[in-house]
Amino acid sequence: MYRVGIDVGGTNTDAVVLEGKRVLAGVKASTTEDVTSGVLEALEKVIAASGIARDEIAAIMIGTTHFTNAVIERRHMDEVAAIRLGLPSGAGLPPMVDWPEDLRQIVGNHGYQVKGGFEFDGRILSPLDEDEILRIAGEIRAKGLNAAAVTCVFSGVNDAMEVRVKEMLEGECPGLRVVMSKDIGRHGLLARESAAIMNASLLSLADRTVAAFGEALKRAKIAAPFYITQNDGTLMAADVVRDYPVLTFASGPTNSMRGAAFLTGLKEAIVVDVGGTTSDVGALSMGFPRQASTTVDIGGVRTNFRMPDVFSIGLGGGSLVVETGDAVTIGPKSVGYRVSREALVFGGDVLTATDIAVASGRAEIGDRAGVAGLAPDLVARAVARMTEMFEDCVERSRVSSAPVPVIAVGGGSVLMPDRIGELEVIRPENFGVANAVGAAIAQISGETDRVFSLIDGRTRESALAEAEAEAREKAIAAGALADTLEVIEREDMPLAYLPGNATRIHVKVVGEMGTPNA
Repeated sequence: MYRVGIDVGGTNTDAVVLEGKRVLAGVKASTTEDVTSGVLEALEKVIAASGIARDEIAAIMIGTTHFTNAVIERRHMDEVAAIRLGLPSGAGLPPMVDWPEDLRQIVGNHGYQVKGGFEFDGRILSPLDEDEILRIAGEIRAKGLNAAAVTCVFSGVNDAMEVRVKEMLEGECPGLRVVMSKDIGRHGLLARESAAIMNASLLSLADRTVAAFGEALKRAKIAAPFYITQNDGTLMAADVVRDYPVLTFASGPTNSMRGAAFLTGLKEAIVVDVGGTTSDVGALSMGFPRQASTTVDIGGVRTNFRMPDVFSIGLGGGSLVVETGDAVTIGPKSVGYRVSREALVFGGDVLTATDIAVASGRAEIGDRAGVAGLAPDLVARAVARMTEMFEDCVERSRVSSAPVPVIAVGGGSVLMPDRIGELEVIRPENFGVANAVGAAIAQISGETDRVFSLIDGRTRESALAEAEAEAREKAIAAGALADTLEVIEREDMPLAYLPGNATRIHVKVVGEMGTPNA
């Protein structure tokens, strides 16, 4: 049986077929507005290239940037009722207080604050005002809203109030989709609240996108189940994505990093994924992307759900090369996917980073005669500038002075030199479709991140064991095989500013895909 990995990017849709650990075929197709057509084209091309039978496909793994792009481009987002349970504290900072004005208006700016919430150890901060919830439900019906986000103070410790409000809203507002912040973000009220609101605003888009993927498989006459990649390098069942679309944010760079680890066999490395416009850079730890330890900005909104520690620079195959006096500027402006028409080596009239790579001998692409007239000094200075940009971003991703290999992936990785300072640069086979490979090999994960109070006989060891058990249960419920689970992240952090010997514990486990629970 075979696995098919698909990565739906803003420009290209890549697809690969894997047999065990062997890549049988990798192809590229154009991403389409309706999603279905592009995925269908990629599927048909990769099936033809690999020669496999459709009924021999065990599963389809899909990575997509649709939900990230929706927030960044301010499109396809619904209005949301944002309900916070925390009065009387927090009244001075209403929901979405730190959002960009345009995005706040797009999601409706329907913020509500209600009495409720918990202390860090689960004790009630303020009793829930259920009468106010009923009043808010009336407003939701009157406004015709289809989604709500409920955030309670310290719901990661005690989720009873969020669960109760969800039950009440669904009872009072038939058809309302309710997101609980405890399922989305980590500790930190405003960032967790923002993550929940953002997730609620994307639920309709998630329904349409998942339906489009399903339609593509139906048209391709493929009966295998399909899964969506998360931003931690693991998988969600398609129906789970309908409820948690924000967990796909940054899954594109994550898939590339996981693919780089698979194609090279390296678990500790720096990965540089060079596309047409940007290069995404991050570090591998135990074969998975190192996770960001701080809040992450998405479309101008600070959130705190899990995200890979990846950053981008404006250097890609289509980046414009501009000479100003003695200086050479490369990017951030780019011709993007038009590089195959507008670059000099493809008969165009725009000087791009790809042209410099060909002129310098780093790449054999297009017609070399197109760059024969470039001044050697210009080429040398442009190469030096590209190398300097790559060196800066690689050094930024290193956490120690110890030598670590650099893995170059993505169609634009021909821009990279063979060495970055003292570090070797590795270009694995199939580097151009590493993102789709990363999707195809993805595993199932489970994660726990909450505050434990080490009192009444509870020890650090027992709290860690409890957190690990929770993470394993979540992974198994998501479809992981119990006997394949392994812990890849475990940390605890004493919280000195809280009483009761409080400690925050984070545990993450991964395992091979089994059959998701119904």
